[in-house]
Amino acid sequence: MNSPKKDGDDDVPVKDPVKYGELVILGYNGSLPSGDRGRRKSRFALYRRAKANGVKPSAVHILNTPQDSKAVHSRGQHSISFTLSRNQTVVVEYCHDNNTDMFQIGRSTESPIDFVVTDTSGGGKEGEDPSIAPSTISRFACRVVCERNPPYTARIYAAGFDSSKNIFLGEKATKWKNPDGHMDGLTTNGVLVMHPEGFPEDPKQGLWREISVCGDVYALRETRSGPSRGKLAEGESSALRDGSLVDLCGATLLWRTGEGLMRAPTLRHLEALRQELNASRPQCPVGLSTLAFPSLPRSHSLEERQPWVYLTCGHVHGRHDWGQRSEGVEDPGEGDGSTARRECPLCRSVGPYVPLWLGCEPAVYVDAGAPTHGFVPCGHVCSERTARYWAETPLPHGTHAFRPICPFCSTALSSPGWTRLIFQGPID
Repeated sequence: MNSPKKDGDDDVPVKDPVKYGELVILGYNGSLPSGDRGRRKSRFALYRRAKANGVKPSAVHILNTPQDSKAVHSRGQHSISFTLSRNQTVVVEYCHDNNTDMFQIGRSTESPIDFVVTDTSGGGKEGEDPSIAPSTISRFACRVVCERNPPYTARIYAAGFDSSKNIFLGEKATKWKNPDGHMDGLTTNGVLVMHPEGFPEDPKQGLWREISVCGDVYALRETRSGPSRGKLAEGESSALRDGSLVDLCGATLLWRTGEGLMRAPTLRHLEALRQELNASRPQCPVGLSTLAFPSLPRSHSLEERQPWVYLTCGHVHGRHDWGQRSEGVEDPGEGDGSTARRECPLCRSVGPYVPLWLGCEPAVYVDAGAPTHGFVPCGHVCSERTARYWAETPLPHGTHAFRPICPFCSTALSSPGWTRLIFQGPID
């Protein structure tokens, strides 16, 4: 039995400062609800390892008996097995590659997994109880292979090697032989990738594609786990770019390159923006009290001076009971009635009235602009360009649907998905 990795194993370099990039799970706003611990966290930094652990294809075996298969697997090499029938299996052996580092992502807590990812439910909560909703994320979901030399290209592949160093595609799995003779296949729920153009300066969404076990790029299947692969996307690559999105059917990861992170805002920058906004002393037009966003580490629980917003018009207030509508239907999941329909005392528009929360995950920002816009309906606050980008970026949902979500909490967005915040300054 494999013992779990200790915190930080192969994660932070001892002497080597090369950082390939970071994978950030959308929907957690800086940390998991239960806190980031060991390999289970909201973001994972990929550093050049002290010793290369990458692998590359070498020998191919066509096996006709279980004994043949046992003999191949007993060598202790990494391998991918493609079961064609009860009597025939193709096994592709992999050998050590001195030029690459491999990082594996999945739901399993076994030692081959570097980054443990569980299902993200809308509202940024971890899917903890599998008996309530079975996970759709594969135990060994995907692997990222990074070149150890400049330009440090990172490529993504569907499926990860298990504790026996094997990837097993059974009889029912979608698999095929390519014209050049090499075998390939897809995982049950697939690994989908979207590469944006011009991220983050002038980002434009790309097409969602599916990545095969061998790293080729295909158009999407008719449904998420359909039996037939999509058409080969000729000329497209599995190389991750700054801003690439990776969907594991239950969680979506954002890839930021080391270079991209150096240009991105930091937590310190977001904290300075918070202090600057609070220093302008925004006021509640009804209670005339001064509003203040709580400091970033405490930005998960309501505070007395927390700003609230009427989502229909964007007018910012403090928390008060004015303008409640008798026909307002409260969300049964919210005890404070925050989603009940309310009438804005300034402009009389009617709609949801929710608390505002600052977006604390710097990696999802496309610029370092002031926090002027809020996502609808959750109330997370960020810059205008960041709000517009994510509101226009549909992410996979269910078997074949797509929808934009708030990158800070995974709540499905309304249309247009954001509102411009209108703060009232002090009267004095």
